[in-house]
Amino acid sequence: MDAEQVHAHWQTLEREVGRVLIGQSELLRHLTIALLAEGHVLLEGVPGTGKTLLVRAFSACLGLENKRIQFTPDLLPGDIIGTNLFDFQKSQFIFTRGPLFTEVLLADEINRTPPKTQAALLEAMQERSVTVDGHSHVLPPDFIVLATQNPIEHEGTYPLPEAQLDRFMFKLSVPYPERDSEIEMVRVHGHRTAMPRLEDFGLPSVLDRQQLAEVRRYVSGLRVADDVLHYVVDLVRATRQHPSLRVGGSPRVCNVLASASRAAAVLDGRDFVIPDDVKSLLLPVLRHRVVLSPAVEVEGRTADEVLTQIAAQVAPPR
Repeated sequence: MDAEQVHAHWQTLEREVGRVLIGQSELLRHLTIALLAEGHVLLEGVPGTGKTLLVRAFSACLGLENKRIQFTPDLLPGDIIGTNLFDFQKSQFIFTRGPLFTEVLLADEINRTPPKTQAALLEAMQERSVTVDGHSHVLPPDFIVLATQNPIEHEGTYPLPEAQLDRFMFKLSVPYPERDSEIEMVRVHGHRTAMPRLEDFGLPSVLDRQQLAEVRRYVSGLRVADDVLHYVVDLVRATRQHPSLRVGGSPRVCNVLASASRAAAVLDGRDFVIPDDVKSLLLPVLRHRVVLSPAVEVEGRTADEVLTQIAAQVAPPR
């Protein structure tokens, strides 16, 4: 598997998912980058923008099992992870796996559940395993969390703690589609109000699990020139020194940004990383990890605005 082959597979994936979810190619690209770089994604968007449909179509084209958990205030950690149940015939406790044991987990409205239940995902997202009563249970190697939250509703929600946010490689804003894309969407899906059935589209499997593992190994071994690595570190360090930010990016962010940049380069058919790969991923990697200063919050400025300013100030290598 080389960069050109990965690029061809990406074009097929983009085309096939685009038949179901129209006008969200950039969103699909970031999901693919996260999957190849073994990261997780937080999707923020209003209801009705196709977040659930995107996850289902994305999973189907990659042949991955997907499960959905609707997060609610009464959801308990055991409802996600699973629990030990006593088997009277065997006179022992048997671990019953919860919906967490899947490959693509859609955590719908993750900020509607209390912090205790949110924390049940921390170990799974970081170590790809969970511990129940002192016993560790390994999750599938392709495990990825795609979580959603609604940006306009705050009543009855629990803001994600910093440790939880840091587990997500990207925070993506799900935009409304362009006018032409929305017209095409109504043309394709306007005869129904329910979610489209993926079976009606005959989505093919673009990659199998073995090929996906090969692509991941190729991405992780991609070469990155020293000057590009210096650029990654300089960008992250600049967030710690900027007066508009109270908290900048941690050293872990440097690794996340470099890893995501490798995957972005491969999707474009290159076996090397360029500064534009790094710069294009700065906002989704850092917007949920930095904390604005009080004065900037009062002014109404956003993290995206500050990060864009930082990107313009840090000179990329030639």
